[in-house]
Amino acid sequence: MSESIKHECGIAFIRLRKPLSYFIEKYQTPAYALNKLYLLMHKQHNRGQDGAGVASIKMNLKPGKPYLDRFRSIEPQPVTDIFQNITEKLNKVKSKHPKKFMNAEWMRNNTNFMGDVFMGHLRYGTHGKNTIGHCHPVVRPNNWRSRTLLVAGNFNMTNVEELFQKLIELGQHPKENVDTVTVMEKIGHFLDEENELLFRKYKDEGLDNVSITERIEHELDLSRVLQRACKDFDGGYAMMGMTGYGATFVARDPAGIRPAYYYANDEVIVAASEKPAIKTAFNIEYDKIQEIQPGHALIVNKKGDYEETQFTPPLPKKACSFERIYFSRGTDPEIYNERKKLGELLCPQILEAIDYDLENTVFSYIPNTAETAYLGMMSGIEKYLIQQRKKAIEDENLKGEELERILSFRARTEKIVLKDVKLRTFIADDGQRDEMVAHVYDTTYGVINKNHDTLVVLDDSIVRGTTLEKSIITLLDRLEPKRIIIVSSAPQIRFPDCYGIDMSKMQLFVAFRAMMSLLDKHNKSYLKEEVYKKAKKAVKTGENIEVNFVNELYEQFTYEEISDEIAEIVKLPHIRAEVKVIFQTVENLHAACPNHLGDWYFTGDYPTPGGTRVANNSFVNFRDGKNKRAY
Repeated sequence: MSESIKHECGIAFIRLRKPLSYFIEKYQTPAYALNKLYLLMHKQHNRGQDGAGVASIKMNLKPGKPYLDRFRSIEPQPVTDIFQNITEKLNKVKSKHPKKFMNAEWMRNNTNFMGDVFMGHLRYGTHGKNTIGHCHPVVRPNNWRSRTLLVAGNFNMTNVEELFQKLIELGQHPKENVDTVTVMEKIGHFLDEENELLFRKYKDEGLDNVSITERIEHELDLSRVLQRACKDFDGGYAMMGMTGYGATFVARDPAGIRPAYYYANDEVIVAASEKPAIKTAFNIEYDKIQEIQPGHALIVNKKGDYEETQFTPPLPKKACSFERIYFSRGTDPEIYNERKKLGELLCPQILEAIDYDLENTVFSYIPNTAETAYLGMMSGIEKYLIQQRKKAIEDENLKGEELERILSFRARTEKIVLKDVKLRTFIADDGQRDEMVAHVYDTTYGVINKNHDTLVVLDDSIVRGTTLEKSIITLLDRLEPKRIIIVSSAPQIRFPDCYGIDMSKMQLFVAFRAMMSLLDKHNKSYLKEEVYKKAKKAVKTGENIEVNFVNELYEQFTYEEISDEIAEIVKLPHIRAEVKVIFQTVENLHAACPNHLGDWYFTGDYPTPGGTRVANNSFVNFRDGKNKRAY
């Protein structure tokens, strides 16, 4: 993607189902779980580089021994920093106590992170400061292990204000009005209540407090905690919770917006945001990895038994399609094939745009995430050529040199755009910074027939259009092509996201800017005020809150009209080449990714009421001149 957008976040979970001594004997190291956790997190580093954190619980330790370990980092490479720190301490233990290093009981009692349950988190901050305090896992401590709670997740809640108010109504005094705190405190409150119910039950039966604690840890129903705590959540989430006695959950939102997968055998139970991380870490086949279903939680009890159980009624599944287009690692075979299909399905639009003139067209892509879609695009072009060759041979009975020419013809492919990853733009002055931004990318010269060739360049998505406008098109124009066609394997991004992606301000999207420009050009500016009044009333009163009024503005124009206006916006006055922009259609997106139909940023069709409210509120903020998040 030429324009980086951030998204929140990545999760990793490991529960050992055998004692530490088993892993020491079989794998000749007490750090088996740590090594696997590192792999799970490293293979998901694409999901978060603003910070990371890990935590571990040692089960069944005697009182007086610390059972919870946690380490978080906001260093430039936080995952590496965390595991280097832990490894250095382990090496010191090994050097100082070489004979005890392989003694499971001694290690558990004297060394950090020799636990039974582990969680790891990678953070991309969609908002807020980048401090240690903003990194997961977050802890709600208590002297009772069954009341101690750690939470980490990939989530954004659209109704933080409502959740905050409910905590107040419960009698709490929340320390912050942010979704991480409200989620943890809501779950923590009902965890406390379940503890209290069990305590009173067994107290009435005459059990002593120590016996009651043991009973609670074996009988506490985390599914019931989630049922009560999550019923008011409006957002996208895949979140982990870990109690101080070792019982855990990995819960997924009812629309399945954020991804979550798990694998279990007789040694471990593991969960993560992406399947390739699990496959790589444990060297297993993809078909052994299960998807946690929407509205369900993977719950692991103290004994290590697990089940996937429903904690909230599922909604129509709207798994995030951006996970397939861009976010998730393309080593997943399904994602790889879907991205190729996205490229292939663009071919009819591209061929029409170049007037089917393949002899004078050069195809390329913007590194690096668009490469797979590019392969699909070129496969589609080759399929078209095969049909053309077949038709020419059958219709004209070609022989000799003409037959050889037809059979040998290939579409022209070049690596035109290269990214200079070492270039940084620290200059404060806007004008000079724009000049520096223009040189973040470089081009390959001498492969374009000047003023004659059409240059087709594929990107996986176009968000704000600023990189195209200020850098890429200028660079491509220096090659002096006759035409430049920018192709996006994703549809037009029209609406804000509020479920974990850093796309919250509608006015930044180039598709929105194009639509607003067309309203002015077609003397329809009055509609802006009409929609503003409707949206503001909906946000203020809650009436018609399920209606996305901004769609009324987009409906004034065809998809192609908005694409053409985007081309006008990104083509600066000094650009000599003709410029055209082609976007994937929503219909083709669904055809390529049939199991990930979440498309609200393209269509405005949000899976929860909170999403529609955010869209309306974002437009109200824009009209009011407020440059802030809409949730």
